[in-house]
Amino acid sequence: MRKTLTPTPLPEVEGLRQGMYKEYRLKDITTKIGSGATPKGGHESYQEEGIPLIRSLNVYDDGFRTSGLAYLDDQQAKKLSNVTVQENDVLLNITGASVARCCIVPSDLVPARVNQHVSIIRVKPELVDSKFLSILLTSKKYKDLLLHHGESGSTRQAITKLQLEEFVVCLPPLPEQTRIVAILDEAFANISQAVANAEKNLANARELFDSYLNEVFTRKGEGWEERSFTDICDITSKLVDPRKPENVNLPHIGAGNIVSNTGALIDVKTALEEELISGKFLFDDTMILYSKIRPYLKKVCRPEFSGLCSADVYPLTPNKAVLDKNFLFHMLLSDKFTKFAIMGSDRAGMPKVNRNHLFSYRCFLPNIKEQKYFADCIDELAQKTQELEDVYRRKLAALAELKQALLQKAFTGELTVANHLHPQ
Repeated sequence: MRKTLTPTPLPEVEGLRQGMYKEYRLKDITTKIGSGATPKGGHESYQEEGIPLIRSLNVYDDGFRTSGLAYLDDQQAKKLSNVTVQENDVLLNITGASVARCCIVPSDLVPARVNQHVSIIRVKPELVDSKFLSILLTSKKYKDLLLHHGESGSTRQAITKLQLEEFVVCLPPLPEQTRIVAILDEAFANISQAVANAEKNLANARELFDSYLNEVFTRKGEGWEERSFTDICDITSKLVDPRKPENVNLPHIGAGNIVSNTGALIDVKTALEEELISGKFLFDDTMILYSKIRPYLKKVCRPEFSGLCSADVYPLTPNKAVLDKNFLFHMLLSDKFTKFAIMGSDRAGMPKVNRNHLFSYRCFLPNIKEQKYFADCIDELAQKTQELEDVYRRKLAALAELKQALLQKAFTGELTVANHLHPQ
């Protein structure tokens, strides 16, 4: 016997205590619950235009996305006529990593079809506001119930039709649903604007830093000299056996330990902890480590300790007479150098920068004193940028929490019931 998703009663619902909210199984308040199929031939059978075929990649909690929308010809659509989407249908992803994502179908896409990963939920309009149901199913409480975290902590990967039909929701009367939707629409519009502003400020902060960084490494100031990498740095390290006693307790850095764009290090372990067996490069605090894998990822770091690095990481030793270590670090993160590195990537599946290409790079350098000045300026700007980014990320997290708090109040009767029973 299949296990249903029927949630436990919601004793904390204020509306329930007041007798306004009632529990319903979805099958009792809908006229249709069902998913479709993928036409024979899969992606190759899709058309450039025609009847839209809605897939899970189009359904998001914050709304429908048309990117990647597929189309069927009339004959293909006819075979899926039993899953024709109508205006105000609620769409719910029922399989895969995006299971339980939910939104309302845009009216300009009907009559669309859905594939087997998306279910249509068509409500009885005399009982349910479809937008209310859609918002309800995206709230944390109901999403958790849909995902049904098991004792193992695993997340459900599929929801059956039977489970959806038996799923219990708690609803106020239709006029109250409409009232709640109106309140949430206004609140969500304000939150969306605040989110857009925070995201724009976040992007501006990063753009300001990138602009200064790239301006430094594309300029040719007075007295700056053109140099080749072969003149200003070298790779002097040799591969060593990480299993030897003198190496087993050294920290090991691979590309996966380097955070893109920032040079921060994460999850660094010793050679012994990683049970390394293949040859690694020794490095010390005079070197810059540059990952030659997928140069567009910009993985560069400047460790302040000695250790081992992967054979896929170049340990670059700057010539102290002509090149400052920190200036080299920032140079390797610049767009100009990254574009050059990408041009020298010699593998399609796993692009890598070969050593000959790396050392053929040419750049204009100021004297050491100016290099240190620019490196300090970039570091200071990077710190301020990071502080700003932290502020905006905290603001975005707070806005997400505010949205969920509003949903919680809306679906437990706290948002409107008190005012409804005790109008001002």
